[in-house]
Amino acid sequence: MSQEQRTVQEQRGLRFPFDAPAEILLESRNERTHARVAELSFRGCYLKTSTPLKQDQRLRVKITHAGESFEALAEVIYRRADGVGVLFGNVEPHFRNILQGWILSALDDQAEEEPS
Repeated sequence: MSQEQRTVQEQRGLRFPFDAPAEILLESRNERTHARVAELSFRGCYLKTSTPLKQDQRLRVKITHAGESFEALAEVIYRRADGVGVLFGNVEPHFRNILQGWILSALDDQAEEEPS
């Protein structure tokens, strides 16, 4: 694994499978687009989108799941053919609590799926 791959892996943190709609506000163009969250962590998420986003591009992401919404500024840390990995910036305490609840739920779901 190259140094660049290790750095991206460290920035990503431990991610959990997650499925929720997301709205992306591209700050540089004041443009909104839609995406789908495929993985989620305390530090960021993977967004499936057909919108071409650039490495290091800054954006605001809004995720809606189970009747709650999470918002944070984020930065694209890597790109793939079907989407991008983003790193959250400072997350407000209210949104951090929502994120924590979603991750704990995803962790519980993962534990239930594992054979005993």
